[in-house]
Order: sequence, then C-alpha cells, then structure tokens
Amino acid sequence: MARRSRRNHSPAFKAKVALATVKGERTLSDLAEHFDVHPNQIQDWKQQLIRKAENVLGASLVAAADHEQILQKLHAKIGQLTMEKDVLATALGSGR
Repeated sequence: MARRSRRNHSPAFKAKVALATVKGERTLSDLAEHFDVHPNQIQDWKQQLIRKAENVLGASLVAAADHEQILQKLHAKIGQLTMEKDVLATALGSGR
C-alpha cells in the first residue's frame, strides 16, 4: 500500500470537521470516510476545538473590560486637564 503524501488542511476545514464531530449526528468512522481524514486526526481537532472554545468566547469579555478600564482612565485624565486649564487661566488673569 502506497503512502499518501502529507496534506495540509486549512483552519476552516479543520473547524468544519471538528464541529461536525461535536454535533454527534454521524459516527467518527462516517466522518473520517466523508472528509477523507484519519479518525485520530478528527479526534485531535475536536479536542483542540473544545480546549480553545473558552478562549474564543471569553476573549470578548476580557476585551470589553479592558476597554472600560481605558475609558475610565481617559475620563479621569480629561477631568484633570480641565482643572489644570482652569487654574492656569485664573492665575494668568484671563479667566474673567
């Protein structure tokens, strides 16, 4: 039996296969035959999907918290600069 040359699958293809596995509508051997991929490879992609799903879904929450923190710092800086401007304007006599 001749060995098959090494194939590189796109991330989209890997995700499609892993999602089909997670759905559970077909058996692993059916999916392996349908997508022409070894069952062990499908299992590996499924495990990667499950492990990284938390990062994908949690990333937006972390980003939103970071944006909120940056926004608060910027508002504080605006307030500080406004106060400094008013003090300097009064000290120079142009605040009349």
